Amino acid sequence: MTDALLFLHVLAAFLLMGTVVMLSGVALGTPASARTVSLANVLWDAGGLGTLVFGVWLALRIDGYGLLDFWILAALVLWAVATEVGRRARAAVGDAAERFAALHWARTALVVVLLADMVFKPGA
Repeated sequence: MTDALLFLHVLAAFLLMGTVVMLSGVALGTPASARTVSLANVLWDAGGLGTLVFGVWLALRIDGYGLLDFWILAALVLWAVATEVGRRARAAVGDAAERFAALHWARTALVVVLLADMVFKPGA
């Protein structure tokens, strides 16, 4: 069961990265269809929900991990901040390109830091 949860958690993280990759072109100025942006947003929604649900489930299931571990709390905070920045970026897609790009790159940085937190588990 733990292997399946870990697989689903990592798969959900790939969906988050899919959004980052898809929207990086838009942030760099490449025109994107509404369908492309919509798909990227769906990937973000599914990936965000998946990483949260499966990550918390894993933390509760694996001996030696707890929701109050520093790296897990850091991941939850990073996840929440990245989600809010992503929400603002989503709202800014049709507005000024500079605003969208700034929000996108901020979300990208948060996702990379979140990934590093998951890999290196500081304080564990």
